[in-house]
Amino acid sequence: MKRNEWNASLKAYAIPNHIKAIIQIINTVIPYFGLLVLALYSFNRGASPLIIGSISLAAGFFMVRIFIMFHDCTHGSFTKSKKLNRILGHIFGTIVFTPFESWRHEHGIHHGAVGNLDRRGTGDIWTLTIDEYKSKQWYVKAWYRLYRNPLFLFGVAPFFLFLILHRFPTRKSTMKEVASYIITNIGILGVGVVFSLLFGFKAYGIVQFIILVFGSSIGVWMFYVQHQFDEVYWEEGKEWNSIDAALKGSTFYKLPLVFEWFSGYIGYHHIHHLNSRIPNYNLKRCYLDNQSLKEVKTINFRESIHLAFLQIYDKKNKRLISFRRLQKGY
Repeated sequence: MKRNEWNASLKAYAIPNHIKAIIQIINTVIPYFGLLVLALYSFNRGASPLIIGSISLAAGFFMVRIFIMFHDCTHGSFTKSKKLNRILGHIFGTIVFTPFESWRHEHGIHHGAVGNLDRRGTGDIWTLTIDEYKSKQWYVKAWYRLYRNPLFLFGVAPFFLFLILHRFPTRKSTMKEVASYIITNIGILGVGVVFSLLFGFKAYGIVQFIILVFGSSIGVWMFYVQHQFDEVYWEEGKEWNSIDAALKGSTFYKLPLVFEWFSGYIGYHHIHHLNSRIPNYNLKRCYLDNQSLKEVKTINFRESIHLAFLQIYDKKNKRLISFRRLQKGY
C-alpha cells in the first residue's frame, strides 16, 4: 500500500484515549516510586545486595515503561492535548533522566531517516558500511569497535548517555531545548533532594544508580533490536522510502506478555514507524486487527541475542554482519 492508504488504514488506532493514559500513569509511575522507596528502605535496613538488586531491577523495568510513555508524549500521541503531552513529557523525562525537547527533536529525525544511508547519525546507533570502516584511520576503527562491543553498547554507554550526556545541551540546541534541559535537571535535582532528606544521600545515590543502570541498559537494548538485524533495510536517499523503512527496517519483537507490558508494546515497532501517532496502548490491537502487519521480520528473545554481535553493514549484499565475519573475508 501507499503512504496515504496506510494512513487511512491506521487512522482509527491513532486516537489517544485519556482513560487509558491515566490508567498507565497509575499502574506505572506509582509502582515505580513504590519500588524506589522499598529499595531505599531495604538499603537503610541493611538488606542483602541480592534483595536490593532485585527490587531495583523491578524498578528498572517500570522505568523502561515510563520511558515509553515519555516517548509517546514526544510524538504527541499519549493524550489528545498537545500542552498536556508536553507537561507529562517533562515529568516523565525527569523520572527517566531525559530532556523532553531535545529528545523529541532527535527522535523525529530518526523517524524521518531510519534506513536511509545518506541521513545516518542522529537518534540512531552508529553504523558504518564495510567500505566506510576500511577507509577510516586506525583510531576511528578502534573507537567504532569499542562502541559496537555489546559490553560497552549495553553496559557502559546507556548509563553514560542518560546520566551525563542528557544533562548538557549541545551547541546546536535551540533555546526551547536548552530550557527543557534546565527544567529536567532541576526536576532531577528536586527528586534527589527529597529522597536524600528522607533516606540519606548515600542510600539514594546508590539505589538510583542501580535502577538507572538496569533501566537504561534494558531501554537501549529494546530500541537497538528494532533496527539492527541481519537483513535490515538500508538504502541510499534516492532509493529510500518510508514504507519500506518501516516494514523492512523495523522488527516485530515478540516477547512474553509480562515483558511486552513492561516494554510498552514497543516491540510492535514496524507499526510505530508506519504511524508514530498511534499510542503504545493501541499498538497490539492494531497488530491483531491487521493481517498485513503480521508479515514482517519477527524475532523472539532467544533469536535476538545474536543481533548484539552484528556490527557493520555490508552494502553490496545488503546485510548487517559481525566483525568476525568480516575478518573471515565475507
